[in-house]
Amino acid sequence: MELSHINELEKATKKGRVELFRIGIALLFIVGVMFYVIVRGEAHGSLFVVIAAMIGGYMAMNIGANDVANNVGPAVGSRALTLGGALLIAAIFEASGAIIAGGGVVGTIRNGIIDPSQIANADTFLWVMMAALLAAAIWLNIATVLGAPVSTTHSIVGAVLGAGIASSGLGIANWGTVSQIVASWVISPMMGGLIAAGFLYLVKRSITYKADLVSAARTMVPWLIGLMAFAFGSYLMLKGLSKVVKVGLIPAFGVGLAVAVAVFFLVRARLTARMGEIENSKDGVNQLFTVPLICAAALLSFAHGSNDVANAVGPLAAIVEVVSTGASEIATAAPIPLWVMVVGGIGLSVGLWLFGPKVIRTVGSEITELDQMRAYCIAMAATITVIIASQLGIPVSTTHIAVGGVFGVGFLREYLKSNYARMVDEIKQHHPEGDQEAIETFLRRFDAASVQEKGEMLRELKRRQKQRVDPANFSKTERKGLKKVYRQELVKRSQILRIVAAWVITVPASGLMAGLLYFTIRGMLLD
Repeated sequence: MELSHINELEKATKKGRVELFRIGIALLFIVGVMFYVIVRGEAHGSLFVVIAAMIGGYMAMNIGANDVANNVGPAVGSRALTLGGALLIAAIFEASGAIIAGGGVVGTIRNGIIDPSQIANADTFLWVMMAALLAAAIWLNIATVLGAPVSTTHSIVGAVLGAGIASSGLGIANWGTVSQIVASWVISPMMGGLIAAGFLYLVKRSITYKADLVSAARTMVPWLIGLMAFAFGSYLMLKGLSKVVKVGLIPAFGVGLAVAVAVFFLVRARLTARMGEIENSKDGVNQLFTVPLICAAALLSFAHGSNDVANAVGPLAAIVEVVSTGASEIATAAPIPLWVMVVGGIGLSVGLWLFGPKVIRTVGSEITELDQMRAYCIAMAATITVIIASQLGIPVSTTHIAVGGVFGVGFLREYLKSNYARMVDEIKQHHPEGDQEAIETFLRRFDAASVQEKGEMLRELKRRQKQRVDPANFSKTERKGLKKVYRQELVKRSQILRIVAAWVITVPASGLMAGLLYFTIRGMLLD
């Protein structure tokens, strides 16, 4: 065999070796969970608890691999963070949020999706929880392999629903809650997309459409980052620390306002001192959002760890409660032992490190191109949407919100680019054919003008044009082709179809798997 062929063969097998290494580390973690539970005596002599703990660790890894991309993906895509830096920050803050603020009690029947009174006995309840936990973990694993960001909450809800129906029939399901979850498939991304697009338009009108970007940034950036501090301060009190300290909406807003005022004056003083160093360009302004984006990624990860770890350990905590107390009745809530939180928190970090980069790249760079200002808008959308939805009692998915924000930013850019192309085309139509110098001079003035000045220039051009008729410089076919190129470049339609398809089938797919697993587990234990 020639040397070149050997090199090609080594390259072809390198990816497979890396994947095997990751799988090996994941298996070691699951085996480590098993020994941890046995050695510490947490199993209370039950093999069922040992197996459930291993599945809980597997579930936590898959949440880390898939769901954490929502928190750090935009920061990575905008290059505010490197992939390695994002993995480090997310791993630390996800685990910290899970262990420090994960809370002492978790609902055993996730979101009231089924009626626990209709489950025959405690044994059946254990089988339902085990099947739901394993099915949700498997579905998340499949979605991660495909690079599709899906909702872990919807995964576990669908799994509990499927296992519950398999155990007790259709009557056990709370179909009102199911309909709310179905509605959230539309509500979550729409709210995230609209809010992200709104913030991006505000940033463009107030900063990037101005001739003097530095002066505009000095005025607006302290307000924008102060608003971000307000949103994140309130979000952390309402969601991230909700299981440690209970506060209402008004006190949470008070904390957010105090943080915002401090951040506003700090940023304004910093910008004033750096005025001469900031480049008068979009790149220069983008750099001003780097540190806030890093802080946002850390805070979102902490809040995510404190809230979504329940998706991994909720069913496990329920199993431990029933086995350890020998309860014959099914409780609607169960305390979470510290060791369960530790398994969940470490599992999130391990899964993120091993398998997270694929979904992070999907969210950060494979849907649309992001910079720091666009990533700022997505982070704001994720935070504000969750606050609004939680106060209105609307069940939303943070995954759907964040990805919807990416779509919203991309589609707004697509619209603005297409609109600009139409304006340029209009300018060329209103100039004599062949007068390229006049066209280029006008376009230079047009590019440097503010939004209001652009509108006035176009109106004046049309008034002058009424006095004479000149042929266009480009044909209609050429102009349509230009607009089509803009659409294809700014938002990848193939990614939209793939992600939306994964969202739609998450609940039924995890539910079907859970039902099949319930019958499998029940059959094995009854034989």
